[in-house]
Amino acid sequence: MTGIVYKSTGSWYTVKTFNGKFYECRIKGRFRLEGIKSTNPIAVGDKVEFKLETKNNTETGVINRIGERKNYIVRKSVNLSKQTHIIAANIDQVFLLVTVNNPPTFTSFIDRFLVTAEAYSIQTILLFNKIDTYDEETLLEVKYLASVYRQIGYECIGISAKTGKNIDKVKALMEGKVSMFSGHSGVGKSTLVNAIEPSLDLKTKEISEQHMQGQHTTTFAEMFDLSFDAKIIDTPGIKGFGVVDMEKEEVGDYFPEFFALKQDCKFNNCIHLNEPKCAVKEALENDEVSYSRYRSYLQILEGEDEHYRTDNWDKE
Repeated sequence: MTGIVYKSTGSWYTVKTFNGKFYECRIKGRFRLEGIKSTNPIAVGDKVEFKLETKNNTETGVINRIGERKNYIVRKSVNLSKQTHIIAANIDQVFLLVTVNNPPTFTSFIDRFLVTAEAYSIQTILLFNKIDTYDEETLLEVKYLASVYRQIGYECIGISAKTGKNIDKVKALMEGKVSMFSGHSGVGKSTLVNAIEPSLDLKTKEISEQHMQGQHTTTFAEMFDLSFDAKIIDTPGIKGFGVVDMEKEEVGDYFPEFFALKQDCKFNNCIHLNEPKCAVKEALENDEVSYSRYRSYLQILEGEDEHYRTDNWDKE
């Protein structure tokens, strides 16, 4: 039998077959995927083959094959620097929720996420949520930040999951696609998903007063079928986003605005640090490239994983 993984709890996988039935499945023995050291060999969105077995009058499935993936998105596992965690597979697009405060989403996090999505050829749309709660000054920050990413080519939409502002725009982009929703805990993912599809009634929690961070409401990624020909993958809130090992020479290729300038650098293997006649450094000096993006690039090059949560876009 074949189906798609809708939920993974680490040891059990909920698989939906193509005729619409759900089965609880597990994997037998050690299941390794070539070239991926992952804490979870099977992810939500994977196409799998499984066989049914009955024990104690309960029918379950045993997964014996994973179909080829169109793409997947990974991050470093917490406390296991050599291991990766596959968040989801076979995604058409990702909506990254961003809040300027309550909790703050810093550009270092946004850029790490975008670099990883670029590396795995996944389109990302930035949703600036909670715009109904911002004062004029904060709204100007949102506009500035959105302009930085729009210039690079990313679609940016200001939304309010609570008031419904621009939710119809998001829904229109989702039709006919598998969309993943991601962001820090507390940015309003569950509230947004409930606004898009009220019948799902996902749990939401208030922001923790003590740390101004969100409380985790989703512990495992899960896929849902929506009523308007769309699927969503809701993911746990992510604190930090560790970029999985990339060669220094390739990191710049996943910054689209750097990649566009690369051909104008004197050296074709330029990594935009101290090389002479570097087009990226020249663009930076001429304010044609965002300082915050270049700083994120340097942090990724230096492997500064501990700087996830430092603000780096208002200290020019």
